[in-house]
Amino acid sequence: MELKKKEFTYKGKTVEELKVLDVREFAKYLKSRNRRSVLRRFQEIEKFVSNAKEKLSKNKKIRTHKRDLVIVPEMIGMKIQIYNGKSFTNIEVIGEMLGHKLGEFAPTRGRVKHGSAGVGATKGTRAKAKK
Repeated sequence: MELKKKEFTYKGKTVEELKVLDVREFAKYLKSRNRRSVLRRFQEIEKFVSNAKEKLSKNKKIRTHKRDLVIVPEMIGMKIQIYNGKSFTNIEVIGEMLGHKLGEFAPTRGRVKHGSAGVGATKGTRAKAKK
């Protein structure tokens, strides 16, 4: 028995159908906050996508500080480096990221790693530190 991998769809549309759509037409499928963002800044998104395609054709890295750009279907498959305030985080855009913002995939705060307490940090080790 063969298992078929389920094809990704976004609001009932395949990726190929979505890539044909204009950025403003794609905005109709987004939730309200991101729809407003796309409709207000569609020129900036289109400019980013065209610059990114140009850089990909020259085999250059796509680096950006624009964490607030909404991911649109034309970005699927691109490898983008997003600035997190300290360094650039490598991201490959996949279908599940549609409608989210770039900054959601490049966290600005690292995970806290709690190790063991140092000498003098607890009451039991404070006496040892005074000696």
